[in-house]
Amino acid sequence: MCSRYEIRARPEALARRFRLDETAPDLARPEVRPTDPAPIVVRDEGGVRRARAARFGLNVTWDKMPVINARAETLRQKPTFRPLLGNRCVVPASAYFEWRQDGRARRRNRISLANEELIGFAGLFDADRFVIITCAPAATIAHVHDRMPVILPPESEERWLDRTNDDLARLLSPYAGAIAAAEEKPRPSPQGDLFAFG
Repeated sequence: MCSRYEIRARPEALARRFRLDETAPDLARPEVRPTDPAPIVVRDEGGVRRARAARFGLNVTWDKMPVINARAETLRQKPTFRPLLGNRCVVPASAYFEWRQDGRARRRNRISLANEELIGFAGLFDADRFVIITCAPAATIAHVHDRMPVILPPESEERWLDRTNDDLARLLSPYAGAIAAAEEKPRPSPQGDLFAFG
């Protein structure tokens, strides 16, 4: 699952990286959470890439909480996502966050490309909201979680945005490039060690 991610790039950097026809909205933030506004990249009828703001998570009738992820393996079967297959977007990010279960504790990991370049997640959108598509994890981060967002290599983004392209399985697969996971260290107890003698 991908429930939180980071987008630290300024509009000019987004425009360069995602080959936008105009400046992207300035929605940089250290953590995007469900219902937050964030930039998504779409392709208009003329084939031009544009960025616009949308909220993270689709509203659905069967749950009070927004749906934030869609499984790549079942997109065509799920009635929530099947109608949106023509509404494809790329979700810019600089990293995403995942929690590794360690016994009773959960350890937060910041996962990014090893070179810290901007990421483009595969997404679907409706009028003003979007979801991130997930797949099985790459081997290098499988120890953190059993799912990961679909990270599109830059050369695959145009094929994803092309709504006439029906060969989605090859695009919606674990990322093959280098990924880095940095786990946050647990904070020491504010009480300290009661049995330590100074």
